[in-house]
Amino acid sequence: MKRARIAWAGAVHDAVEANGQLELLTPALKGRRVAFDDVVWLPPLQPLPPQRPRTVLALGLNYADHAKELAFKAPEEPLAFVKGEASLTGHRGFTLRPPGVNFMHYECELAVVIGRTARRVKKADALDFVAGYTVANDYAIRDVLENWYRPNLRVKNRDTCTPIGPWLVDAADVHERHGGPMNLALQTTVNGKVTQQGNTRDMIFDVPTLIEYFSAFMTLQPGDLILTGTPDGVVDCQPGDVIVTSIEGIGDLVNTITSPTESA
Repeated sequence: MKRARIAWAGAVHDAVEANGQLELLTPALKGRRVAFDDVVWLPPLQPLPPQRPRTVLALGLNYADHAKELAFKAPEEPLAFVKGEASLTGHRGFTLRPPGVNFMHYECELAVVIGRTARRVKKADALDFVAGYTVANDYAIRDVLENWYRPNLRVKNRDTCTPIGPWLVDAADVHERHGGPMNLALQTTVNGKVTQQGNTRDMIFDVPTLIEYFSAFMTLQPGDLILTGTPDGVVDCQPGDVIVTSIEGIGDLVNTITSPTESA
């Protein structure tokens, strides 16, 4: 099932995809359908209690071709960093390109949403702890990159720099229809032109390995995210560019680059 979280008619709603429309799950409107173009798309994640911030873990250089593209040796263990939830934004939203930036690029990534508390999970059991999958676009500002191996806050944690969605696809659907998350085609287009292609099977550290790795030293909670890295093929994005990051069986995430003047 494809699940969404949207704003419509002055309220926030959970919804599911139904024959090319959104079917609302809100009790008072349950079953009502609305068009994709009539809503504001939010990150497809349930809100968490205020006392428990969402952990967003992201991987650097998790595809060998991307490491080669950046002239780095493939890592021998996961190269992870933490992102703030404030960087997340929804499908069909806008991402700000700061003034004076020379190189800002997209990163099409499979995002894993944790479904239940995971602590010291074994690789063989790891997928049992996944609620679902979505598409993330983890923009990076290369100008201020201090160290390719450990991206700093100004590279990866700006507001609006991580579009996510449009759907949260149930883990069972991906596991049954695609045999799991490790054989999904990825693609990015910029203004309709294909600029990036890859497949999740080319990850250096696959999803079960990452869950085992992280849960060995930290507790993963329901709603936490793991962004699993991007293949090669990143290009600079300018204001006005429309970026579509797509993952087979998961969805097509649309995002537009804007400038401070346009967003004012």
